[in-house]
Amino acid sequence: MTKTELTPKRKMIYADLSLLLVALVWGGGFVVMKGALDNITPFYIMAVRFTLATAIMCLILNKRLRNITKKDLYAGAVIGILLFLGFSAQTIGLQYTTASKQAFLTGTNVVIVPFLAWMVHKQRPDGYAFSSTFLALIGIGLLTIQGSFFINKGDLLTLICAVFFAAHIVSVGYFAKGKDPFLLAFVQMAVAALIFSIFALIFEPVPRVFDKQMVSAVAYLVLFPTLMAFVIQNTAQQFTTSTRTALILCLESVFGTILAVMFLKEMLTIQMIAGCVLILIAIVLAETKLDFLKNRKRKLLH
Repeated sequence: MTKTELTPKRKMIYADLSLLLVALVWGGGFVVMKGALDNITPFYIMAVRFTLATAIMCLILNKRLRNITKKDLYAGAVIGILLFLGFSAQTIGLQYTTASKQAFLTGTNVVIVPFLAWMVHKQRPDGYAFSSTFLALIGIGLLTIQGSFFINKGDLLTLICAVFFAAHIVSVGYFAKGKDPFLLAFVQMAVAALIFSIFALIFEPVPRVFDKQMVSAVAYLVLFPTLMAFVIQNTAQQFTTSTRTALILCLESVFGTILAVMFLKEMLTIQMIAGCVLILIAIVLAETKLDFLKNRKRKLLH
């Protein structure tokens, strides 16, 4: 091994740090989006975000785009529609709730995934899935029900977005076998960009003011949570385990809440913090099945 080569352990450390950056960037996306919605409507900001991301991916993939097949187009269209539905519910919902609450509520999609996969693959979820769902439901109640037994419109839309994101994850798993992941990602982004653009033109007024804050927000959303995060995640996962990846990316909701408190001055009650903690435990349980604890126990025994 030469001096410039990295050991597998060091590669894993760099991969984990890269994924931590992805979680931070995703968490920051909730804060940036919340601020941007003061100046631009939901469909337009998503139309610009996905159109620019698609254009940049087009430049990156270049000649590989010639390899897109009819199956890629069909799969990408289905996945892209689910992506559109998820982001639509999330972005519209963010107008009526806080960035900190949405960060945790969106994360519940990983708890929903096993049950949607059950419908598709006919494989019953394990005990971890049922346990995480129970914890998530209690956490959602503590986080969203404040003073009455009604969930506000923003929180409800965010939970709906979590269902669509879960369906998106399941559909990617279903369609991605044997396909180029980059081409599939390109098609789904292009489909989402097209639908967002159509809905923006039909249902929302054209933005007349493009101030510095709006341009900065769009640039952040395109470059970091969309393109940079996608490239880093696909690269980093080659050098670390799925369990470690899932565990690190769970921190997205934590970073989103911390940044919302720091920059948007959002307030959290003891009840809301308890709800966030339960949801985070549910997400970790659903994503990792506590494999990191089992592996540690095995090492101690040996």
